[in-house]
Amino acid sequence: MANTPLALGIDLGTSGVRIAVVDGDRSLLFSAATGYRQGLHAPSDWIRALTELIPSIPPPIRKRLGALAVDGTSGTLLACNHQGTPLGDALPYYQACPEQIEHVRDLVTEGGPACSASSSLARALRLLKQHEHPVLLRHQADWVHGWLLQDWRWGEEGNNIRLGWLLQDQCWPQSFQREAWMAALPDIRASGTPLGTLSRQRSNELGLPNDLIVVAGTTDANAAVLTADAADDEGITVLGSTLVIKRFMDEPLRPGAGTSTHRVGGRWLGGGASNSGGAVLRQVFPGVDLTELSRQIDPEESSGLDLRPLACKGERFPVDDPEQEPVLTPRPVSDALYLHALLEGLSRIERDGWQRLQQLGAPAPKKLVTLGGGARNPQWRRLRERMLGLPIRSCTTPPAAGVARLALTALQQKSSPESHSG
Repeated sequence: MANTPLALGIDLGTSGVRIAVVDGDRSLLFSAATGYRQGLHAPSDWIRALTELIPSIPPPIRKRLGALAVDGTSGTLLACNHQGTPLGDALPYYQACPEQIEHVRDLVTEGGPACSASSSLARALRLLKQHEHPVLLRHQADWVHGWLLQDWRWGEEGNNIRLGWLLQDQCWPQSFQREAWMAALPDIRASGTPLGTLSRQRSNELGLPNDLIVVAGTTDANAAVLTADAADDEGITVLGSTLVIKRFMDEPLRPGAGTSTHRVGGRWLGGGASNSGGAVLRQVFPGVDLTELSRQIDPEESSGLDLRPLACKGERFPVDDPEQEPVLTPRPVSDALYLHALLEGLSRIERDGWQRLQQLGAPAPKKLVTLGGGARNPQWRRLRERMLGLPIRSCTTPPAAGVARLALTALQQKSSPESHSG
């Protein structure tokens, strides 16, 4: 089926951007990636990455693209004007705003995903204080969707849960209605919903078809989950720049700080994201081949050290504490032993995370599937199996392919006979 439309996924992660193209069978046809030059905080860097990556898609594939969707880091928020121009740097998902916590508590229910100094709502209140004139508040993926459409009205539901969107009620909290900044919030659409057609300007700039459909995406962690094809008894751990755990469930999680429940593919998906993860390893071992260093680790043995590998002060999950300090010392002489201890620390955070989800109503997983860069490390996988007491399999399909599947589903629904019936 050489002429069937293809779908493009755009994954905006913590350290860079990846794109992926899938066909009607969800097979990966093309993938490319680039790192940020300025950092996650710079919207201009997001666009620079797209203008480099998308034209690199081979023309025969590019001209067959029928839809795209974007995922982004959940909670990275920026203020822009009504023309979409950023009014400054974005506040990254790990940026806590403790000075806003009392205001946050006045607006949303205690224990909910928005009731935290590390929530998008706290970051929104800081941005609103910085920019007094009328602004729009948009998460990373939502802003990029707007840039592609040249229409910044929309927000995807999963990206906005930590801003206060009530998924089960399908509305913003009643308390928001009395706030002058209510107009800064997006019109929410469910993940997988077509938002419009790519603007002519972006079509010309990127070399994409001018009838390409832009579909509401999801968070980067949810995009990764979509690639996992997890069984009902499997939990999902994403070992990327951050450590994320997710679980499909029959019912939403009970409210708990640092956790959230999403709806993906018609199913409830609950979980939490730590501030720890692979970014800490890159920070501690800049330019080091961790694959080679890992081979020196015996995962059946304990390092004898008790570290808390946070990149900076503050944690979101399994505890919500903006004051929690990293524990990165003592550093042994042996780099292999130090890496061993850091991987154990990450595994303890993962273990505590699964325990926290069970406290909030998630069924205990009987096995795990792991995604992200850490899924490629066999020593870490075996160490985690020992510490968590669960068998683990790895999935190395990139999250960009997961969000491409959302675009593909929307494309297939649009072209199905049922979609044209009365």
